[in-house]
Amino acid sequence: MSQEELSDDGGASSEVLPASTPPPVADPDSVDLDDPALYLNRELSELAFQRRVLHEAIDERNPLLERVKFLAIFTRNMDEFFMKRVGGLKQQMDAGVTELTPDGRTPREQWAEILEAARDLFGRQIDCYADVASALDAAGVQILGWDDLSPEEQSALRDYFEQSVLPTLTPLTFDPAHPFPFISNLSLSLAVLTRDGEGSDVKFSRVKIPQNRPRLVRVGDDASDHRYIRLEHVVEANLDLLFPNVEVLDTSLFRVTRNAEVRRNEEVAEGLIDMIEDVLRQRRFATVVRLEISADAPDRVRELLVEQLDVDEREVFELGGLLDFAPLFSLVDLDRPDLKLAPWTPQAHPRFLGVDPEEPDELFAAIREDDVLVHHPYHSFTTTVQSFLDAAASDPDVLAIKAAIYRTASDSKVIESLIEAAKNGKQVAVMVELKARFDEENNLRWVKRLEEEGIHVAYGTIGLKTHSKTALVVREERDGVQLYSHVATGNYHSETAKTYTDLGLLTADRDVGQDLVKLFNFFTGHSLHESYRKLLVAPENMRSEFVRLVRREADHARNGREGKIVVKMNSLEDPEMVRELYRASMAGVDIDLLVRGICRLRPGLDGVSETVDVSSIVGRFLEHSRIFYFHNDGDPDYYIGSADWMTRNLDRRVEAVTPVEDPDLRTELQYVLDAMREDNRKRWVMHADGSYEQVRPGDDPVRNTHQRLMQRATESVPETERTVTLSGDALRESSVDLDGVYTDEQ
Repeated sequence: MSQEELSDDGGASSEVLPASTPPPVADPDSVDLDDPALYLNRELSELAFQRRVLHEAIDERNPLLERVKFLAIFTRNMDEFFMKRVGGLKQQMDAGVTELTPDGRTPREQWAEILEAARDLFGRQIDCYADVASALDAAGVQILGWDDLSPEEQSALRDYFEQSVLPTLTPLTFDPAHPFPFISNLSLSLAVLTRDGEGSDVKFSRVKIPQNRPRLVRVGDDASDHRYIRLEHVVEANLDLLFPNVEVLDTSLFRVTRNAEVRRNEEVAEGLIDMIEDVLRQRRFATVVRLEISADAPDRVRELLVEQLDVDEREVFELGGLLDFAPLFSLVDLDRPDLKLAPWTPQAHPRFLGVDPEEPDELFAAIREDDVLVHHPYHSFTTTVQSFLDAAASDPDVLAIKAAIYRTASDSKVIESLIEAAKNGKQVAVMVELKARFDEENNLRWVKRLEEEGIHVAYGTIGLKTHSKTALVVREERDGVQLYSHVATGNYHSETAKTYTDLGLLTADRDVGQDLVKLFNFFTGHSLHESYRKLLVAPENMRSEFVRLVRREADHARNGREGKIVVKMNSLEDPEMVRELYRASMAGVDIDLLVRGICRLRPGLDGVSETVDVSSIVGRFLEHSRIFYFHNDGDPDYYIGSADWMTRNLDRRVEAVTPVEDPDLRTELQYVLDAMREDNRKRWVMHADGSYEQVRPGDDPVRNTHQRLMQRATESVPETERTVTLSGDALRESSVDLDGVYTDEQ
């Protein structure tokens, strides 16, 4: 790829990447594949991905409200990163862990480098917001300060504060009679310095900005008037009502992030439900891993917070402007189509056109005729996966339904269908992963509801997370019992199915069905089968099969045949798989890796990875599907499934990957891979040092993966069947809960 095709402003900064660049290797036989210089750091690679996310806000080619959305997304992503990854490193440091990562870093070294890299990213976000706010103002969407308001507007907002906000506030003062207040995770707080009068002691009080009030308060009553003020500014301007008869000397904002990596020993927990409830309680009081504070905060406030919260100076981030950009999500819902991407409504799947949802026979006949590949959000979740489960729940010929739930929507119709199936006399078994990070509470509620309905529920397994996305329907038919399977890359979650790209295979293949019978028996029993007919299942045969497939390509290349591997995944972290890819490259295999996020492998190293290309698509949808292609000298294998090439996926989780054997469906998968590799609008190319540059179209037509796949999905159904208007069911299908979108499942 020529340098002209790459942007000058899209490369990842050196601060988020390892400083060392390994020397070129002339003799492949002399390569030490354990050399730390051959591996990128997992955490710094994650921050390089977050920089690509932030670039979507910086990129002026994007519509203005799309840029606003990504500013908010970046905040949510970084919040999770600090809670999980930085929190985990602090635990290792506190425990005295000094073990080196594959790239040769101790936990403390990683922690220090992460904080510096994050500091640069937050600075870029602040600069981006200043630019975006100016553009919003020019477009008639204003975020005002208190002094920007007229006296009448100030008076109206003071009334609003007194009636709707003041009763929710609880000022907590720190003095000899009152301990330092507990600061909850991710809460935005106002530090208030007051005194009773001249010469009296200055007191510190904390006022929590309420999370159950709109953070962007509309100015005026006209719904078409897009002027707003931040709630914290309203609180700040009316503190005399909260602190009457005292002098307010200063106010400043701060925000605390706590470690989410709290857990109990699963081996000795009385039960998983007790363990999860305990984790949720502990998380609220966990160690502080980050303090964000207004850049103009007085030294005495900063020093007090550092001391009382017990944070290192390097964990303090002094920021100008907003500390929490998540409230900007509310602006994305504005009725300003001129500032947004054209709306997208997932389309009907062509294979299910004409299938009567009230006639289960028709749906099952369509699957029995040929396998069906569904691709969200291009295909509707409601009229594919949900229809499959609905049909099974109502069909009198269905004997049993089994499903593995990792994450699902808070108002999940999937769960409701399973409950309806049980009421209709089906045998229903559900595997619910209680340890799905940040969804524990939601999943716990569903477990209790399912059990109340008499459904067999497995909570997970000791020592393993269940991350597979599978469902099995057992149906009595004229020629005997038939098995219908769904094996997917994404969750049974109707909301993320509108924003995450995921694939799913609906099949009547008996071998796949029998493999799922084994898998679900493990969930509710106690033994994991070692052999499967077609599925790759972690932690049993998946790693060994992937290693075998990579080595097979290397053998082809060594023997003068074409060796080629194309893998699309979210993360490439496992050192053993990286080593296998290095060996395959040294054997001459052409390797194309489409890795959205973390990547430990360094492409383009002389004598080591010269035949490896790594790229990443970051755009409108979160790339979440996994596709594995092995050329096999012209007799290729295609797989899709739930697992990335991360150690946790291959060794510590229950995952399922299925072959795709139908020639037409393979063509569809190849189209997806080709569209991504040809993308010149949202694709980033990775260099050997771990930096990324974004491809630019130059004089060529723009090729945007997501746009091409939306167009393909639309053109695959007759014009009369296309869902293009935002009304009725289509509106519900296309509405998206943006809170937390674009953060990956863990």
